[in-house]
Amino acid sequence: MNSVSVRVLLVRGMLAGLAAGLLAFGLAYLIGEPGVNAGIAYEDAHTHDQGMELVSRAAQSTTGLATAVLVFGTAVGGIAALAFCFALGRVGRFGARATALLVASGAFVTVYLVPFLKYPANPPGSSDSDTIGKRTTLYVGMIALTVLVALGAVILGRRLAERLSNWNAAVAATTAFIALIAVAMAFLPAVDETPKDFPATVLWQFRLASLGIQALLWASFGVVFGLLAERVLSPYPARPAQAATAPGAPTAA
Repeated sequence: MNSVSVRVLLVRGMLAGLAAGLLAFGLAYLIGEPGVNAGIAYEDAHTHDQGMELVSRAAQSTTGLATAVLVFGTAVGGIAALAFCFALGRVGRFGARATALLVASGAFVTVYLVPFLKYPANPPGSSDSDTIGKRTTLYVGMIALTVLVALGAVILGRRLAERLSNWNAAVAATTAFIALIAVAMAFLPAVDETPKDFPATVLWQFRLASLGIQALLWASFGVVFGLLAERVLSPYPARPAQAATAPGAPTAA
């Protein structure tokens, strides 16, 4: 793969991320905003100091949400495209579409799902605003740790595949990944600041919505980018040989 192909795939990845962001924005507006509104209502009911609202709630839930999701989708689409360029042909005999789905699935698990299990998303009003810096640091650190452990598991699996079968190597690498992540989760500090009277239904629905939005974003990115990448890498699919020759053409004896 030359630099031209990598550049083209990077652009295609950003476009696929933008398309995935549009779908994620639609789902976030439908199922995510109700939880945000409920959290804000709880926060307003328990806060006496009502500050000036610099940006209206309507703008936050439409323009603000769309901008954030689209920028995020475009950025992670470009990063995932670079990961695809590295992974293609190095993680097995997979084609462009299968590799794109594999990269998208791995990114969803390492960047969101595993950190989510330790530090799940919370709606407004369910956490202490004074600890936002600490919670952000812990969450970002969990993402970095998960990505590093995942890369180590991939390297381990590739080395074990030389002595074991691919299946046994994959099982061993996955087991090592789960074990290390479990140890890390056990030692990392927990964050439990949700008030006792905060509605459990709102908290649960908000977390499920957050999980569904991320799942849709990465799944749609994998599908769209796989199709775009396949057209770049295989622009002219093989055509079946013509069964008949042109009229009057000489034929073999």
